[in-house]
Amino acid sequence: MWKPFFEVCYFLCWLIPIPRIRKKMHTEQLYDWKNKYRALKKKYPELNFYHTKMIKGGWNIGFIVDKKYVFKIRKAFKSDTPAAKIMREKRITDAFAGISPLRIPHIEIIKAGKYTFYKYDFIPGKNLTSYSLRTILRHKKTWAKQLAKFIYAVHNSRPTEIADLQNERPGDGWNHNDICNNILVDKKTMKIAGIIDWEYSGWGNLETEFNNTVKFSKKMKKSGMLEALKKSYNLIKK
Repeated sequence: MWKPFFEVCYFLCWLIPIPRIRKKMHTEQLYDWKNKYRALKKKYPELNFYHTKMIKGGWNIGFIVDKKYVFKIRKAFKSDTPAAKIMREKRITDAFAGISPLRIPHIEIIKAGKYTFYKYDFIPGKNLTSYSLRTILRHKKTWAKQLAKFIYAVHNSRPTEIADLQNERPGDGWNHNDICNNILVDKKTMKIAGIIDWEYSGWGNLETEFNNTVKFSKKMKKSGMLEALKKSYNLIKK
């Protein structure tokens, strides 16, 4: 429901009489979202923007358009941001596309006006942490097995095309680093459909990746998902 909220805030900002302050609110507090949205609509006139959901998290805001595509962009967009920084998430997801046992975004870098966006196909599903504790408990073993296979495959792989990024921080393997809030579950099969938002991914410690799987959800912690995950992971190692 972020889009209606930002629409109201955008309207209220026009009631600010001082142009300098009004502009600052639009760009710094509302992330210049309106101009970014308009730039996308202009670039893709064939898409149905009537059905658009706005998302916000981490460094980015984004737009899910007609349940077909996701367009992500930095909250504080700077046109002079180094290309390497823009390409980082794409490089990582490209490297793990053939390694991850779960679906991950295939990112395309696109320009819309002066803005640079990440574009990828929408992965349908419901965020795992939005399910009730009772539902998480019911499917815990299945989800723990899927997550264990995912973490094992990613953490223990060594894609040569991103080997240079291993020097960013100490660790013993590759991590998603923000799994907890980015697990999508297929509502029909009740199996994990994909892992999204790789902006924090990088080299790190395995224990950190385990902890990040439940770190931001009281329900996940209470469900015993961490213990089930570690158990499934240890079975894969044998």
